[in-house]
Amino acid sequence: MARKLTTLLLAGVTVLALTGCDRIRNVGEAGRFLDEGGFGDPTMNNMLVMTGQRSYVEELSTRFAQEVPTTINFAFNSATLDQQARAVLRQQAQWILQFPEVRFSVYGHTDLVGSDAYNQALGMRRARAAVNYLVSQGIDRSRLEALVSLGETQPIVATQERELRNRRTVTEVSGFVQNDPLVLDGRYADIVYRAYGGARSTAAN
Repeated sequence: MARKLTTLLLAGVTVLALTGCDRIRNVGEAGRFLDEGGFGDPTMNNMLVMTGQRSYVEELSTRFAQEVPTTINFAFNSATLDQQARAVLRQQAQWILQFPEVRFSVYGHTDLVGSDAYNQALGMRRARAAVNYLVSQGIDRSRLEALVSLGETQPIVATQERELRNRRTVTEVSGFVQNDPLVLDGRYADIVYRAYGGARSTAAN
């Protein structure tokens, strides 16, 4: 009787162990879903997830996109900011100034006309034009990064023709300023849920 009881207990422990392993496998590696281009290497991704920063970055990114327009557009073969683009960037700057603990990336895009090399350079000029304008509005340049993403890789409209919607820059939350006192204290919620005093924009992103 004792031997049967022991056998049953061992079988039960084995089932629980296997179930636990399945659950661990289903969870997957921390940070596996993150965009490698936006947050660096997997070690950094995992650190952001494990410390809770990543969820706050995602929440703040969503909030930024909801409260201000994140996208500006450009004329064909141009990195010049028109009046509408400058107006959008001023709205972005107003928001960014109220969140000094946050870093941002600006991604430059092109349409599919032209060579890869030319479009890469053009996309970078557009990103830098947007960053330079944000700096002129009082944003510390160290909180902004100009990145390029070709229209061939991330077009809004898949066409070989000229397309205004593909000629754009997109501003996104990319992380926190690591030496900021609130960040050092892990008080990310104080940043994310801070009231924003700017008027809500109705412009389409």
